[in-house]
Amino acid sequence: MGIDVDEYSNSKVSQSGNTINILFVGRIARVRRIEILLQAAAKLSIPFHVTLVGGEEKTSSLSRSGYLNELKKLCISLKINDRVTFVGPVVQEELFEWYRKGDIFVYPSLYENFGQPILEAAAAGLPIISTPVGVAQEIITNNETGFLFSGDDEELADRITQLTDQNTRKKIGETARERVRSLFGWGVIIKQYLDLYRSL
Repeated sequence: MGIDVDEYSNSKVSQSGNTINILFVGRIARVRRIEILLQAAAKLSIPFHVTLVGGEEKTSSLSRSGYLNELKKLCISLKINDRVTFVGPVVQEELFEWYRKGDIFVYPSLYENFGQPILEAAAAGLPIISTPVGVAQEIITNNETGFLFSGDDEELADRITQLTDQNTRKKIGETARERVRSLFGWGVIIKQYLDLYRSL
């Protein structure tokens, strides 16, 4: 997998006041464990808004439907429903804008083969907080490009709080962006394919 980093602007859209905009992008599926993000957000003592971009999708025939409604009910029970936006599925052009509006990208998934949204968020210059799944293990170094966390909501709340400072977020996000460029930029990936082809 590769990415055109320059398609993803790292200039942020200014939001209201000091509110930290926490972004999740991906299929709304139980394996993504979005409830951990919501539970962590409810523990925050800083102004925040959570944006969830993606449509509900079952990842297997054995998984139960209704996860999206469960998350909405959880927001109400946690008393954060006025600080959570469910955007639904969007086209790629609109997705670029949601990355620009984010301050922190959170991905609490149980497992991933790759995790394309993690790659996209880093290309957009967002600090990443993710469980150690898929490409997160290659992109994230703690305190440099974001944080890996175990899947515990209190730990996630602590990690988000560590990224309260705007300058810290900018520095970490820029480092994540350059790491993606060096590891997954299309020029690098194509060279690896060519080297492999020539070795056969």
